[in-house]
Amino acid sequence: MRIVVAGAGKLGYSIAQLLAEDEFDVVVIEIDSTRKEVVQNSLDVLAIEGNCCSPYIFENPDVHDADVLIACTDSDEVNMITCMMGKNHGIKHTVARIRNVEYAVHAPQMLNHDMKIDLILNPERITATEIEHILMTPSALNVDDFAEGKVRMFEAKLKENSPFAGIPLKDLKIPQDILAAMLFRKNKMIIPRGDDMLFPGDNVYFVGKQEAILNFEPNFANTYDKLEKVLIIGAGRTGRFLAPMLANQGLVVKVIEKNPERCQMLSAILDSGLVLCGDGTDIDLLTEEGVGEADVVVCITEDDKLNLLLALLAKHLGAKKTIVRVTRNEYIELMEKVGVDVVLSSRFLSAGEVLRFVRKGGIVSVSLLEGAQAEALEIIVGVGSEVDGKMLRELNLPKESLVCAIVRDNEAYIPNGNTVLQADDRIILFIKSEFVKTTVPLFESRS
Repeated sequence: MRIVVAGAGKLGYSIAQLLAEDEFDVVVIEIDSTRKEVVQNSLDVLAIEGNCCSPYIFENPDVHDADVLIACTDSDEVNMITCMMGKNHGIKHTVARIRNVEYAVHAPQMLNHDMKIDLILNPERITATEIEHILMTPSALNVDDFAEGKVRMFEAKLKENSPFAGIPLKDLKIPQDILAAMLFRKNKMIIPRGDDMLFPGDNVYFVGKQEAILNFEPNFANTYDKLEKVLIIGAGRTGRFLAPMLANQGLVVKVIEKNPERCQMLSAILDSGLVLCGDGTDIDLLTEEGVGEADVVVCITEDDKLNLLLALLAKHLGAKKTIVRVTRNEYIELMEKVGVDVVLSSRFLSAGEVLRFVRKGGIVSVSLLEGAQAEALEIIVGVGSEVDGKMLRELNLPKESLVCAIVRDNEAYIPNGNTVLQADDRIILFIKSEFVKTTVPLFESRS
């Protein structure tokens, strides 16, 4: 499959990198010669210098014969025009980054029908939704739902005094509807077996029925008893999505933003809560506004280094939990090591949406885990596929993978080695990213 990525900014570069690593045939169009050279020298892709809106670009056989076009330049309008021109030149499917709320939220039908865009990417909205999801599960580092909410993935960091530490998994008293599916220890992915033990500092991924996970989650040490007060630093697009979401959940929301225009924009859409025009690095302001009393401080300015500084400052002043949004993926591990509780990458979240779209087949959703080292996939078992009618222990799956949940006839359960897969089953597969390309076809229909 050939995929054209128009625009090699931060998001475009990340998407091209992930698709190339997934062994897709990737073509990148970039108008800036310096960016084009960076892509050409660092990624296994074909880089073309040019204007992605130019009809001459689409006359290039490497472009007009593509299966998917992903337009992620810095301009919404350029992305829309590029997608429309791509469809007119025979490209089958189009994806566009649309950041303007008026387009992405209020006019999706226009984008789909008139501009011929199949998938709309709004990284800020995706990030805000993910933050809301995590905040509603206080002990979690990461939360994701599959199979229309029937299955939930819950990531938690094991504490020093955890009752689950140092005991073989086969001896742990975990509900039958929940499985310890995967863990990351010292940046290494492990699919645990019965004799394996969990240790303090491990990031553990539990998977199970949603109601079972909700009951199980309180076993992990919360930094607070009940989520009530949230302080957001930054009222950019992500902040303007997030603040109303949290206010609608009944939380006390306070936002600090130094740009007066952004403050006015947020105040106009925030029915409850407080928007303060000020500098988030001002210790006197933070102290006066009760940062130490906040249950969570969310740092979502456009500067990664500033977000880290703000999170550490908030912790120093007594904040119970911090969440940071980053644009540079390489900062994720560093921030986690120095004490930031949750670090989210808008680019990884958006790239997960793109991967789900371009892989097609029976893949319903994709979640990138631990800096895209691993993935959680929701897959529909195809009729006549290589796994249809076979027991899990008979499947030729890599050891770095695990089928950890199955939904059949609208009922979710945890499988074992004797479980027989059937066509139309929805399975949740944890797998190391490098094995996705060769493993997913096993679940696809042969017809």
